[in-house]
Amino acid sequence: MPAHQNAHRWVSWDDYHHSIESLVKIVHQSGWQFDQALCLARGGLRPGDVFSRLFKVPLAILSTSSYREAAGTRRGELDISNGITSTAGPLAGRILLVDDLVDSGVTLQRVQEHLRIHFPEVTEVRSAVIWYKACSVMRPDYFVEYLPDNPWIHQPFEIYDDMNVERL
Repeated sequence: MPAHQNAHRWVSWDDYHHSIESLVKIVHQSGWQFDQALCLARGGLRPGDVFSRLFKVPLAILSTSSYREAAGTRRGELDISNGITSTAGPLAGRILLVDDLVDSGVTLQRVQEHLRIHFPEVTEVRSAVIWYKACSVMRPDYFVEYLPDNPWIHQPFEIYDDMNVERL
């Protein structure tokens, strides 16, 4: 792993999994009970899966995308899918919104608005992320690490962004 710099942080698989488990512990220690975990794909898929398994709640998936340009390093227009995938029926009750990080906060803000408009059966939404950057317009309810210097986080699965099946 390269050494951390102010503008960059590299995360190993071990650190990544440990951070997800730390986030689970933080939410558990809060005492808040939720009915479903809603992860934001793609970054929230792995943390959402862990929350669903450990808390024994259904996992719902909402696809969002804004980092498509320049190999996923430049933010573009935010797209939110029209539907939510879940085997538990319609999204309802208390929802834990799970993602890997909150950067600008725009995705978190817009998804919460989307849920209020399109899912009136949802009674409460709280958010949980591993990394919370200072530049965010929203503060998540639960987070593992606050990043005052807003570094670019190089997550271990990003090795696949510049790869294709032939290179594998």
